[in-house]
Amino acid sequence: MNRLTRNLAATLGTVALLAATGAHAADYPDHTINFVVPFAAGGPTDTVARNLAQAMTKNLGQGVIVENKGGAGGTIGTSFVARAPADGYTLLLMHVGFSTAPSLYKKPGYDPYTSFEPVGLVVDVPMTVLARSDFPPKNIKELAAYVKENASKITLANAGIGAASHLCGVMLNEAFGVNLLTVPYKGTAPAMNDLLSKQVDMLCDQTTNTTQQIRAKTVKAYAVTSMARVPTLPDLPTMDESGFKGFQVGIWHGLWAPKGTPKPVIDKLVKSLQAALADPKFQSSMRQLGANVLTSEANPEALQAKVKQQVPQWAELFKKAGVKQQ
Repeated sequence: MNRLTRNLAATLGTVALLAATGAHAADYPDHTINFVVPFAAGGPTDTVARNLAQAMTKNLGQGVIVENKGGAGGTIGTSFVARAPADGYTLLLMHVGFSTAPSLYKKPGYDPYTSFEPVGLVVDVPMTVLARSDFPPKNIKELAAYVKENASKITLANAGIGAASHLCGVMLNEAFGVNLLTVPYKGTAPAMNDLLSKQVDMLCDQTTNTTQQIRAKTVKAYAVTSMARVPTLPDLPTMDESGFKGFQVGIWHGLWAPKGTPKPVIDKLVKSLQAALADPKFQSSMRQLGANVLTSEANPEALQAKVKQQVPQWAELFKKAGVKQQ
């Protein structure tokens, strides 16, 4: 085969590949799409995913179902999507833990920069500092003093290494100047259940999972971790206004596809995501749970920039806090 023949064959191959990709994108989606949530059902990320799946179903014309693949701080489900076919039918709905796992795990199973195609940011959710309903301190300042005096006796629950509640707990320990005994669970739901039954003392978790319990007064709430008060919990002060200046933990959530997913498919997903975030029903459901819908950041560039900013930031925090890799 001479050079001209080889070049012609390569060109025809490229044309055929582009044609196939175009045909695939034109038909996409032609069957159900899976949102993989790398945490247990019933948790805050699961709540976001199920509301988003319902909203995106409307404009994609195909069903979007949520599949929970929890474990290892979200790395099991995340690495599962990284290895999935790059056809747009297996997507990842993950929170800030996407950026923290490389610092927490020696082998997280994915590279935050190269294993995925970003689709866009979804919501940002503040955290709430909670305790069992009969915990003695009456406000956040009393809590800080009480924790310092009784650090060896207090348990702080989380949903596992790398979970949002774990990240918030690391920052809470640093802010209070203590090292509380942490109790990891396989998901937020069992951690909350043990807080409700007074088996553990404290929990720091997202408003999407705690708002109803706070309103029902089944837990004692002390503060939110956003810089401004949450409209749905107006009586709850921020950590910042309570004297812990600069204390802020926002649990952002993003949507990703496996690396190599064709751009026309990503473009359709971006368009669908943007339409979903603009849906009044989705916005209302998120607002009731204290989440901020990131409408203007529902694009690949914003999510990519967020990851590049967050990975080194959390790595530095964990190093400072003495958190070791698993």
